[in-house]
Amino acid sequence: MRVLILGATGGIGVLLVERAVADGHTVVVYARSPEKLPENLRDSSQVLIRKGQLTDAEALSDALQNVDAVLSALGPAVSRGPFHPKGEPLAHAYSLIIRVMKERGVTRLIALGTPSIKDPHDKFSLTMSTLVTGVSTFAHTAYKDIVAIGETICREGDSLDWTIARVPLLNNGSDASFVIGYVGDGRTTTCLTRIAFVAFVLRELAEREWVKARPLVTSP
Repeated sequence: MRVLILGATGGIGVLLVERAVADGHTVVVYARSPEKLPENLRDSSQVLIRKGQLTDAEALSDALQNVDAVLSALGPAVSRGPFHPKGEPLAHAYSLIIRVMKERGVTRLIALGTPSIKDPHDKFSLTMSTLVTGVSTFAHTAYKDIVAIGETICREGDSLDWTIARVPLLNNGSDASFVIGYVGDGRTTTCLTRIAFVAFVLRELAEREWVKARPLVTSP
């Protein structure tokens, strides 16, 4: 497939580009600073670089030409706490991305989310509730943006085959195994390695098991 990857120069994004290339996909990297991508990926014949901002509809449209799916590792940096910009900038970016996807006839979107985005299948979990409350309290603008991302995708992506892969606390471990479920189901946990998230995304791209769903993806 030809896939457009957003957030490709971040920690998760680089892993996603590497795995997509290894799986034989052609990868379009749309980034504000594509020079941050490792040199071996920039030089790959399977990687096409498109420089642009998330607010630039024309550049996004050019990048989406002949694309089969959009894989997004975009997300607010909770570690920045209250310094995440106000006004839900990433949610607004998703609104534009979805609009341009529709114009280009691209229907598949797999996006990064967190348990701050609620799902009707979720059950109460004291541990997860504590984590979400902590984010809402100490990184409120980031919390509002991630919640707005979920609302935007669900509301404006009505004609898209979207999947929001909600992840808990991410780490740099080497275990690529994962379980899929919902908050409080007795199987999911509170952590996930970044490479396991990438493994889920590429599997979901191929198998389409969670279309129009917001599963929680965690370590076993």
